[in-house]
This record gives sequence, C-alpha cells and structure tokens, in this order.
Amino acid sequence: TDRIYGGVYQGLGLAYYSFGERKQLGNPMAFYLFQGARIAQFSSRLSFNYEWNFGLSVGWHPYDYEYNSFNKVIGSKINAYLNTNFYLNCALSPLFDFNTGITLTHFSNGNTRFPNAGLNMVGWKVGLVYNFNRKNDFLSKPLYQSLIPKFPRHISYDVVLFGSWRKKGIVFGDKQVASPDIYPVLGFSFAPMYNIGYKFRAGLSLDGVYDGSANVYTEDYIVGTTQEFFKPPVNKQLALGVSGRAEYVMPYFSVNFGLGVNVLHGGGDLKSFYQVLALKIEVTRSSFIHIGYNLQNFHTPNFLMLGIGFRFNNKYPTFHR
Repeated sequence: TDRIYGGVYQGLGLAYYSFGERKQLGNPMAFYLFQGARIAQFSSRLSFNYEWNFGLSVGWHPYDYEYNSFNKVIGSKINAYLNTNFYLNCALSPLFDFNTGITLTHFSNGNTRFPNAGLNMVGWKVGLVYNFNRKNDFLSKPLYQSLIPKFPRHISYDVVLFGSWRKKGIVFGDKQVASPDIYPVLGFSFAPMYNIGYKFRAGLSLDGVYDGSANVYTEDYIVGTTQEFFKPPVNKQLALGVSGRAEYVMPYFSVNFGLGVNVLHGGGDLKSFYQVLALKIEVTRSSFIHIGYNLQNFHTPNFLMLGIGFRFNNKYPTFHR
C-alpha cells in the first residue's frame, strides 16, 4: 500500500483561524477529515506531498443588516471548510519533520444562506511535525521490494441520490434581489466509470436535478417593501445533464471532478455549463457517502449535493484493508 499510494495517511483535524477582524468575521474553528500522501520522493529524507482537509467551521459572526452590515462575505454561523496543501517534507530525526509549502483555503455555506460570497485564502505555511511512534530505522530501505499486484481494469457503475436546500438571488432589472424563501434541491447521477488503475477512474455521468429555486421570479420590486416571489411550473425546474467525470482514488476516500451541460431543461437558470466537486467516503465495499458542490461557469454558487451512493460491479482490490 505504501508503494501504490505514496505513504497515504488519514485522520481527524482541528484548526483555529484569526483574520484580524473578530468583530465582523469572528475567529472560527474548523473540524475536518484529512488525507495526504507523497507526490514525489527526492531522497530518503525529502519528499513533495499533498494534503486535503474537508469539514465544518463554527464560530463565525455572520452578516446582520443592523449589527454587522459590513460583513458582505459570510451569511451563516456554520460554514463548510475546504483546504488543500502542497508542501515539502524533510525528516529531521525519528521524532521531528519540517515542512513548508502553499496552502489554499475556502469557507462557504453552499448557498444555504445569504450572503455567500465565500472567503478564500492563499498562504505560505511553515510547520514542525512531532512523530509519536516512528521507529528509529524509518530511513532504512526494506530488504526486499514487494511486487504490486496487477490492477484488474474494469467498468464500475456509480448511482448517487442526493438532496439539499438553497437560497436564491433573483435578477430584477439591473439588480439582484434576495428571495426570503428556502428552496429544496433533489437529484441523482448514474456514472459508468472505467477503473484505469489503483488511483484513477474516469467516465460519463447522467445527472438529473429538481431545483426548487430555478426560474423563480418577482414582479414590480420596490426596495423596503415585502415582495412576493413566484415559482414557475415544475417543468421549468427540472434538468437532465451529461458530464465528464474524473476521480482520484485513495483508501477510504475518493475525490470526484465533473464538467457538464444540461441537455434537457426548462430554460433560464437551467441552461447552464456546470461543474461538480465531490468527496466520496467509503462505507462498505458497495456504498459510500457523497458530499458535493455544484457550480455554474466556475464561479456562480449553485447547490450542495448531500447524499448516498452505490457502486455496482466493483472489482477494485481490497488488500489495503
């Protein structure tokens, strides 16, 4: 497993953030899952690694019209937390490692509350790692190199059912108006995936969605007054799309990327080029938890995709257990 996945590791993490604006943003704390591995090994002591973090952050001071109107970024007390690190790791001793590299961080509520501009950060990190149980001979090479079993290439089939809720900003004239309502989202995907090797699978996905906020509209909007928002017929809120999918596979977790377009839809909001980013968390050999996010045109927040998935004809080796 070390040779296949590059010394992969997983765990639970806790992080504390301060932005220097506690009154407006708060000092959030993040609870997250993480996974990392080697990308390249330069010597017995030096490697280039990655690590992703995915979880929830709490302790925000969200936007409030009367008391926190300068915060136009975060609209909820609880937000999703995504973080990616690319770093050099140098083994100093059996106890200590030194690492340094780039870290990319994103906080967002997935369009479940307004505002949802999201908060993005790019940083440089420097860290010292203490290893509690690493052996003194960790740098020595094994006396033999185990052979990696040949991967059985095959096509598996992923079926995902998901749901969520969202808020909606509606264009009226030359401005955007926030609807006070919360709208449901339901969907599915069916994806035949060609398993190319231990760490990668790719394929096409048929994506169906009912978006309760699609093509919602208002009439004669007047600032400061209570407005009525209207829902169109159901056929204006249904869409069927096709997306190309690529999936990075590691023990217990898979990260799925998708680029797609709706081919059957009710027009308006649903006539779109969409992107999907999802984390699949293995539950059993044939089932997984699906946590995803859907964007339009790489920048417009769309909706969360929280659900469960099932994998059929799964011939992926299980020796990593």
